[in-house]
Amino acid sequence: MYPSAEISELMEALSGQDAFRSVLDALAEGVYLVDRNRTIRFWNRACEEISGYRAADVVGHRCFENILRHVDDTGAELCRARCPLAKTMRDGQERECGVWLHHRDGRRLPVQIHARPIRGENSAVIGAIEIFSDRSAITSAQERLAQLEAQALTDPLTQLPNRRYLDMALPAALADAHRYQEPLGVVFIDIDGFKAVNDAHGHDTGDELLRVVAGTLSGNLRAGDTICRYGGEEFVVILPHANEEHLSRTCQRLLALVRVSSLDRPHQRSLSVTVSIGATIATAGDTPASVLFRADRNLYTSKRQGRDRITFS
Repeated sequence: MYPSAEISELMEALSGQDAFRSVLDALAEGVYLVDRNRTIRFWNRACEEISGYRAADVVGHRCFENILRHVDDTGAELCRARCPLAKTMRDGQERECGVWLHHRDGRRLPVQIHARPIRGENSAVIGAIEIFSDRSAITSAQERLAQLEAQALTDPLTQLPNRRYLDMALPAALADAHRYQEPLGVVFIDIDGFKAVNDAHGHDTGDELLRVVAGTLSGNLRAGDTICRYGGEEFVVILPHANEEHLSRTCQRLLALVRVSSLDRPHQRSLSVTVSIGATIATAGDTPASVLFRADRNLYTSKRQGRDRITFS
C-alpha cells in the first residue's frame, strides 16, 4: 500500500477544491480515479448512473475486484493483464478504446473509455483517471420504446419490441433490401437450457435472467438494427446493410458477451447462460416466412451440434 501522504497528493491532484469535485459530479461522463494500487479513490455521479454501482460500493476497492470487469468484444477479460488504465500508469501514455463493462444488473454495456495518468512531484505517475461514456444509443432506444409502448408493440418483460412489431418490421426491411439491393441479415437466438433454469430457480429468477440476456443483446447492436422478443426465450434480430462479414462479427460478439454476462444474486451464486444462434442473409426471392424459416433451421442445427454456437447458411 502507499503512504497517506501520497494518497493526499493524489486527491489534491484530482480535486484541489470541493468546487472541482462538484464539476466532476455534474459531468455526463463517468469519471473515476485510482492510485498506483488501482484502488478507487473517487467515483462521480455519472459513474453511478452508467454502471449501477454507487460510490459507497466501490471507493476503497481495487477496480478489478469483481466490479466493472471490462471485456473486449470477444468476451476476453481485460482487467488483469490487459487493463488500459494499468498500462497508462506504467508508461504514462493516454489511451482511448471501446470496452464492455459489467453493469450491476448483469448486463454487458458498451462504453468508450479514456485513460490518462495523474502526475505528482517531479512528474512521477501517482495514479490515473478514467473517463467513460455509454455507447449503447440509449436516447434513441428510449424514444423508440416510447413509441412502441403507445402502440402496444413492446414486450412487457424485456421492454423489447414484440412479435407483433416483428411482423411489421421484417416485411418492411425485406422490401427495402430488395428495392435498394442491399444485404439484410436475419438472426434467430435462443437461450440454452432455459427450462432448467426455471425448474431449478423459479420463474421469477428466470425472468430476471431473461432481462439480463435481453439487455446484453439489445445494448450491443447498431442504432438501425432491430431486436424483438419472438416468444419464450427466443429473439429475432434484423440487421440492415449486413453482409456476411458483418453478420458473422455481430453474431460472434453477441455470443461472447452473453456468455460473460451474469445475474448477480445476494448471498447466492451468480447465474449465467449461453445462447445458440442461427443466421442467414436474405436472398432476392425471400419472403418473411422463408427467411425466418431458414434462420430458425440454422438455430436448431446449432442446438443439435452442442449449443453455444452459430450456424450460417
